[in-house]
Amino acid sequence: MSDSVANKNVSQNPGLIGYAHTAGSAVIRPEDMGKVKGKAQMAMRQQTQDQLHKLYRQIELLGQQAKEINNRIEISERIYDAQMSFEPIINHTYYLYEKIDGSDMLSMVAPKEWGRKFPFSQFLAKVFLLADHTWKVEFFSELENEETLDIEI
Repeated sequence: MSDSVANKNVSQNPGLIGYAHTAGSAVIRPEDMGKVKGKAQMAMRQQTQDQLHKLYRQIELLGQQAKEINNRIEISERIYDAQMSFEPIINHTYYLYEKIDGSDMLSMVAPKEWGRKFPFSQFLAKVFLLADHTWKVEFFSELENEETLDIEI
């Protein structure tokens, strides 16, 4: 065979042809790009759904925290407007009551300590005075009732 015939059958760029260029070359099979893209798309959707789910949980948590802060603001304002016959001490627990006339009163006496005669229309909150003179609200009955109503509607 002459050199011109041998050179005619040899590719100048064998890596770019779509088939094996010699008898000992690896088998070249075309990829099913639909299958490859489908798997990649499924993995992408799974990852983005997981990330969205995490964000939704964070949003719920932030909403809950905002609601707790609003409750704390409302109770703190009521406490500072309430009648108190003592000076509250930091790191002590107090109890906020609503009197029959609608005004509020801060007391050192817990609801169960009043005995049979409860002198208020309702118990509002158990509060704890923090060092920065803000109140940590441990229990607030009116807001719990409002939350129950929101769930039922």
